[in-house]
Amino acid sequence: MPDNNIPASPKAAKARRRRVRHFFSELGPGLITGAADDDPSGISTYSVTGASFGYAPLWTALFSFPLMVSVQLMCARLGMVTGLGLAGVIRRRYPRWVLWGACSLLIVANVVNIGADLGGMADATALVTGVNSLVWTPIYATLIISLLFWTTYSFIAKVFKLLTLVLFAYVITAFLSHPDWRVVLRSTFVPHVEWTSAYLATFVGILGTTISPYLFFWGASQEVEEERKRGRQTLEEREGATDEELRKSRTDVITGMFFSNLVMYFIILTTAATLHTHGQTTIETAQQAAEALKPLAGNGAYLLFTVGLIGTGMLGVPVLAGAAAYAVAEARNCRGTLEDRPRLAKKFYAIVAASMILGLALDYAGFNAVKMLFWSAVLNGVLAPPLIVLVVLLTSNKKVMGDRVNPPLLNWLGWGTAAVMAVAAVAMFVTL
Repeated sequence: MPDNNIPASPKAAKARRRRVRHFFSELGPGLITGAADDDPSGISTYSVTGASFGYAPLWTALFSFPLMVSVQLMCARLGMVTGLGLAGVIRRRYPRWVLWGACSLLIVANVVNIGADLGGMADATALVTGVNSLVWTPIYATLIISLLFWTTYSFIAKVFKLLTLVLFAYVITAFLSHPDWRVVLRSTFVPHVEWTSAYLATFVGILGTTISPYLFFWGASQEVEEERKRGRQTLEEREGATDEELRKSRTDVITGMFFSNLVMYFIILTTAATLHTHGQTTIETAQQAAEALKPLAGNGAYLLFTVGLIGTGMLGVPVLAGAAAYAVAEARNCRGTLEDRPRLAKKFYAIVAASMILGLALDYAGFNAVKMLFWSAVLNGVLAPPLIVLVVLLTSNKKVMGDRVNPPLLNWLGWGTAAVMAVAAVAMFVTL
C-alpha cells in the first residue's frame, strides 16, 4: 500500500507549480472581462441584494453562471472566427438601423454605468477622507482619462488588478460572521422567487450586472486584439480559429466568469449574514454597504471597502468607455484600440473622453450614488436581451461562422438567457 503521508518530491512540486503558472499564463480577455464584471455597480447591486433579501437570492449565482458563460463564449468565438468585433460583424450583416440601434443601446447603458461607477468610487473615498464626493468624481474621471491617454489598458489592468483582490475579503468575512449554513445551502440550491417589484428589480439588476451589454462588445473586441498581438494585422490573417485556440478561449472565459460569480456569491452571503440578519435591510450610503466587512476589519472596514471599490472602478470604467469606443469605431469602420496612442486614433479616444464626460455629468444631477449604481445594473438587464438575440443569430449563422457555428447547447443557453432576461424585465414593469 502506498503511504499517502509521504510528501511530494521537489520535482513533483515544481511540476505542479509549472502547470499552475502555465494555466494562468493562458488566461487573457476572459479573465479581464470577469474582473471588470465585478465593477462598483456589481458590488453595490450584490450588497443591496443581500441586505434586502438575506440568503434567499444566493441561488442566482449558480443560475446566472451558465447564462453569462454562454453569452461571453459566443462573443469570444465571434471575435476569434471573424476577426472582427461585434459591431463590425453587425455592420457587415445587418442594415444601418440595426447597427446603430445596437450601438445606441450600448452607449446609453455605458454612460449611465460610467456615471454610477465614478459616483460610487467618489462616495466610498469620501467615506474615509471626509472630502465631499463631488470633489472626487472629476479627480477619478481625469485620472482614468489620463491613464488611458498616456499608458495602455494592459498597464492599468496590471496595476489595479491587485486591488480587486480585496474583494476576497468578503469570502473571509462570510465565515467570520457565522451564517446559518443550513439556510445558506438551501438558498443556494433551491430557487426562491418573490413576485414583487422590489425582488424582480433586484433579479433584473443581478442579471444585468453579470450579463452586461458592454461585456459583449468588449469580449469580442479583445479577442481581435489578442490576434493583432500575435501579428495578424489584416482581416484575412485573423479569420478562422483552430480547435486549440477555441479550447484556450473556452478555459479563459469559464475561469473569468467563475471568479466573477464567486465574488458575487460571497458579497450576497456576507451582506445577508452581517446586515440583513441584524435588521439593516436597506442600503442608502457607502458607509452602510461597508458595514458588511466589520467582522473582518473592524473600523478598517471602510478603508477595505473603499480600496476594493476603487480597484474595481479603475478596471471597470475604462472597459465601459472602451467598449463604447470599440463599438462606434467598428460601426464607422475606423481603426482604434486602447493599445493605440491617441494621436493615431483620435476619433476612438474622442469617444472614450465623451463617454467619461457624459457619465461625469450624471454625477452632478443629484442622484444618490448607491441607488444609481443599483439602477444602472437594472438598466443593463433591460437593454441586454435584444443584443443577446443579435449575438445568438450571428454565431449560429454559417455565413458568418462557417463550420464554427454554435453547438446546440450554446444555442439553447443563448436563447434561454435572452428569454429569461426579457421575461424578468417585463415582470418587473408589470409589478411596479
